[in-house]
Amino acid sequence: MKKLFLYCLFLLILSCSSKIQVGDAPIADESYIQASVQNDPNQENVNIKDWTQNGYKIHALARYELEAKVLSVKRYSFGREADLSPVDFALGWGPMSDADNLSKIRISQSGRWYFWSTDHFPIPRDQIESHSANTHIIPANRYIEMSLLKVSTGEVVRMRGYLVRVEGKDGWHWQSSLTRMDTGDGSCELFWVEKIERN
Repeated sequence: MKKLFLYCLFLLILSCSSKIQVGDAPIADESYIQASVQNDPNQENVNIKDWTQNGYKIHALARYELEAKVLSVKRYSFGREADLSPVDFALGWGPMSDADNLSKIRISQSGRWYFWSTDHFPIPRDQIESHSANTHIIPANRYIEMSLLKVSTGEVVRMRGYLVRVEGKDGWHWQSSLTRMDTGDGSCELFWVEKIERN
């Protein structure tokens, strides 16, 4: 009976160990981590009517769709931005979704920023910068938010919606970048997500 108990306990531990918690989000299992994404994000001009959420006006700047590997996840509960965006994803595609390259790059997030560093560049610096992005996620509804908050580092996700500008009644604003080629302050994507698919 004791042997049977220990065997069941071992199976329970094994079944709970497919994801390891690091920071804000678990790291997905090895099959996720090895996956890569070849296509660049797709962005198209758009002209649609503004809408509101949580008392903020939302203005669509471009239709946006991408498939990307989640390099890091950071959740936020405080600050004005958290009224709209409860989570940021650091996303990578092309060479920045390749597991061999990523094993040589340290990635972190803090204060709505995404940071990377490396001792030996596995790919040129401009490829790191142009094939990854810190993305502030605004879920279109509660269902989308629940799905987004389950996303793990290492997963491949497909998301569709709009890059947006957000305006408060007091003049405060928050605006998305419209290019993947910029870096530094103002280079993040502010992404209103209407659809998400997870592998």
